[in-house]
Amino acid sequence: MQLPSILCSISASLKSKSAKAIVVGGSVRDYFMGLKVKDYDIEVYGVCDIDALEQILSSFGKVNIVGKSFGILKLSYGGDEYDFSLPRTETKIGNRHKDFDIKCNSFLSYEEAFKRRDFTINAIGYDIETKKIIDPFNGKNDLDKKILRHIDNDTFIEDPLRVYRAIQFVSRFGFTLHDSTFKLCQKMVDDNMLEHLPKERVYAEFKKMLLRSKYPSIGFKLAKELRVLRYYPELKALIGLRQSPIYHPEGDVWTHTMMALDEMAKLKTGDDKKDEKLLWAVLCHDLGKATHAQLIDENITSIGHETAGIELMYLFISRLTNEYKLIKQIEPLVRYHLAPSQLYKQKATIKAIRRLSTKVNIEELVLVAKADFLGRLTPEAQSGVYEAGEWLLAESKKIGVNNRAPTPLLQGRDLVKLGLKPSPAFKNILHEAYEAQIEGAIATHDEALLWAVEYIKETKI
Repeated sequence: MQLPSILCSISASLKSKSAKAIVVGGSVRDYFMGLKVKDYDIEVYGVCDIDALEQILSSFGKVNIVGKSFGILKLSYGGDEYDFSLPRTETKIGNRHKDFDIKCNSFLSYEEAFKRRDFTINAIGYDIETKKIIDPFNGKNDLDKKILRHIDNDTFIEDPLRVYRAIQFVSRFGFTLHDSTFKLCQKMVDDNMLEHLPKERVYAEFKKMLLRSKYPSIGFKLAKELRVLRYYPELKALIGLRQSPIYHPEGDVWTHTMMALDEMAKLKTGDDKKDEKLLWAVLCHDLGKATHAQLIDENITSIGHETAGIELMYLFISRLTNEYKLIKQIEPLVRYHLAPSQLYKQKATIKAIRRLSTKVNIEELVLVAKADFLGRLTPEAQSGVYEAGEWLLAESKKIGVNNRAPTPLLQGRDLVKLGLKPSPAFKNILHEAYEAQIEGAIATHDEALLWAVEYIKETKI
């Protein structure tokens, strides 16, 4: 296992003091999976206490002691940060996520220390000095077989967040949840053990699942099987919700949503902030069908579902996060997800495209609409070509509104130059000028000034 040289130096220093540095957790797992190792966690055995460890580490770099009371220190070196900790046992003493009685003991056996971890694949250690693998729970074997298995019933249930971690890992790595772990997670859900989890912790697991899974649907399907969707009625309502077999031969709204989500995962841009927004939008794009699906002349329709879904989207995502800015960014993508196909069918004018750009980022919208279009089993979708999206992108690029709304040609400073004093009337004048610009009546700054002169004259401002 290739390690940063600083860790080897620290390990040698610890060895000289009869202590031992063991790389643990996700970094060892990711190494064996051939993934890029980003974060290193090191457990130190054989030091008398956390103060002694702090003293040793301080000779190598800056030590952050925020987690010292929990037996954790962070070392900053060369622009990177490394987590060092003492082996410990944890006992649940309350309902909150932080309600644990933690006892550090750097003389625990590896098996005793690793037992507190969640899954066998996360309970593999690497001895820096001997270069040997420490694997008391056969995690390497589970990695090879792509099985996600918990370590211990009693320690596992002490942290209900592990149900979400199980969902996230299965989705990200394409593993199979071991039958015993599946039953234990399901029981934890049924016993209401997830009730007191802080939503920001749950949100973090959803976020990882969305951004790092090749097929995010795997995680949501597992959530459904574990009965976790009881906490998210907006999603649960999609299960079994019928659609028109003409437009959705793949089945119910849930099935379509899962297919669309996987398509969006294929369309990711590489920008995590943007991709998260797009993935949430696709997950939520048809929530409104739960309230607007109806049978008319033996045809199933969901007229207005894109608007109806906004409130449901807010309810759903607000259960997971207070990031209001993110939710506001998702809203127009849900509200207008049908617009690309509608405008294409209508052979919409440049004016209509320009107006759409004032409501939503067209490039982002086309990605959401494309995922929606491809996430079904119609012959058109199976072709892999979304003609409406390609058309809208091409047309919007011609007029420079593919990723932004037109910049207002008339500004407040222009009104001042025309002799007006700043007043509340400015807002209305600028609004009307921008409307004229969107409609195509104004195309240049000079035209905007002429428009303003006439408008002022007519309205006698």
